[in-house]
Amino acid sequence: MQSFEALAEQVRACRACADVLPLGPRPVFQAAPSARLLITSQAPGTKVHASGVPFDDDSGERLRSWLGMSREQFYDARQVAILPMGLCYPGRSSGGDAPPRPECAPRWREPLVRHLGDLRLTLLVGSYAQQHVLGKGSVTERVRHFRAYLPDHFPLPHPSWRSRLFAERNPWFEAEVLPALRAEVARALQ
Repeated sequence: MQSFEALAEQVRACRACADVLPLGPRPVFQAAPSARLLITSQAPGTKVHASGVPFDDDSGERLRSWLGMSREQFYDARQVAILPMGLCYPGRSSGGDAPPRPECAPRWREPLVRHLGDLRLTLLVGSYAQQHVLGKGSVTERVRHFRAYLPDHFPLPHPSWRSRLFAERNPWFEAEVLPALRAEVARALQ
């Protein structure tokens, strides 16, 4: 197996989708073989594309709040890996960002995850991550029944501005899910 460092360098140099990415390729991820928590999400947005830092936007603020983590903890690649289903900004579609490029996860995500031998918990953030790992299903039902996926996976809604509506419609999310999420994240990082 190729070394993690060589693989990460190859991923950062990827130009496979250059002809279809509206802002060009810029793979954005964070990982180290020692990571214990893996955050699997959708794909970077325009702010993250510009900064090159995963979740460097309002969604990241919300996600860190859900996790009860500081920026310093969240961006410690030795503890937290962040591997979206698509590593580059995919562009827009009706109603928001386009789906992650379908060729990205098979090409890069699986080889990167194989290097993460100390993982204790994977957060499945949003429908694309959940479908990739768990198959088709309802985000709301998966989040409501998060305990069924433990100890390996914890499904979450995407922390976009729409998650405020999700929380309003589902008061159990803040009352039951978030305290359990914080406990599972703390356990994984011990």
